[in-house]
Amino acid sequence: MKTPVTEMLQVEYPIFAFSHCRDVVAAVTGAGGFGVLGAVAHTPEQLEADLSWIDEQVHGLPYGVDLLMPRKFVGAGSGGMDRASLRDMIPPEHRAFLDDLLDRYGIPRREAAPGSRSPVASGAQAGPGTPGADPGDPGMPTGSANPPGQQRAGLQVDPKSMAPLIDVAFRHPIRLLASALGSPPEWLVQDAHQRGVKVAALAGAVKHARAHAAVGVDLVIAQGTEAGGHTGDVSTLVLVPQVVDAVAPIPVLAAGGIATGRQMAASLALGAAGVWCGSVWLTTRESETPPAVKERMLAASSEDTVRTRSFTGKPCRVLRSEWTNAWEAPDAPAPLPMPLQSMLSDRPRRRVEAVAERPGSPAVDLLSPFIGQVVGQMNAVRPARQVVLDMVEELVDAWMTVDKFLAD
Repeated sequence: MKTPVTEMLQVEYPIFAFSHCRDVVAAVTGAGGFGVLGAVAHTPEQLEADLSWIDEQVHGLPYGVDLLMPRKFVGAGSGGMDRASLRDMIPPEHRAFLDDLLDRYGIPRREAAPGSRSPVASGAQAGPGTPGADPGDPGMPTGSANPPGQQRAGLQVDPKSMAPLIDVAFRHPIRLLASALGSPPEWLVQDAHQRGVKVAALAGAVKHARAHAAVGVDLVIAQGTEAGGHTGDVSTLVLVPQVVDAVAPIPVLAAGGIATGRQMAASLALGAAGVWCGSVWLTTRESETPPAVKERMLAASSEDTVRTRSFTGKPCRVLRSEWTNAWEAPDAPAPLPMPLQSMLSDRPRRRVEAVAERPGSPAVDLLSPFIGQVVGQMNAVRPARQVVLDMVEELVDAWMTVDKFLAD
């Protein structure tokens, strides 16, 4: 294929795979797509290990790294706050609310989870993976790719915590640095360009896309509300052409509700130069999504998702569960702003995930993985490479169908 994006990044297919799992990133890049590692929940040491592993697997083929760069969060006015100060800002009633929820489902409040292989990185589009995680919590399971004794850091949302990850990323031959939430700082765009690295940013509204263009990004990712993780209110079908017109000639990737070649063909018809996919990789063979979570995804319909602020303080699309129902109840406290809600909810969510793996555990009813509405199409486990190839094949079929309609 030949689009402005394939030429810009020297990639065979303009299929971008956002994933917190390095195995998915390497598999998609190896299949001719473009893998993007969601690194927001990494420590610098973990990111170094994962990127070094990816370098060995892709043999010079292009891949990228994704971080969160929100402009609005608690402490933003002072350049960020230390974790202890932020933790002290969480109201006792919010902690009590979650303790009661955990007690009702038999979840120990602080339980070590030896042998648990996954972070809550069932995050999809811009999902923060393990937001707000505290590496010092003995109840925190490590990721499957983590070296022994090493744990992920949690949500990185301010310049102080983001800078070490950026330094690590720039030590590797990445071709793209993406901002999943917010416009990247101009200094970062300039630094990336000096290193030959392109910069992308996700936009859930036209005003966000224009803000990204103003700081000099190379790609804008128009993400519709169908997407998993952090997402806005406008549908992909409506948003993509608006963003294409607003930021031209900057290439646009379509995101949200895209998992097949037919959806990719529709995206290209809307003016996009490629697609950015997240949810579809969560049920692939390479994904480190925990078994209980993966089973929920495979059984879910598109109507089973909901947008909630109960995970990070910003609207995220997830699978509806007793967790989201509890936060929607009349007596529930209002979710806190980012990153306080992340710091409040991440430890309980990790313990829920660990306990949910036990046969017959009621904790499974609390599982709410980040996932988009396209989950209704995700009903089988496939290799990530096969997902890429199936998308390309179906894209060709869809295009031929449209050509036939026009010819007739």
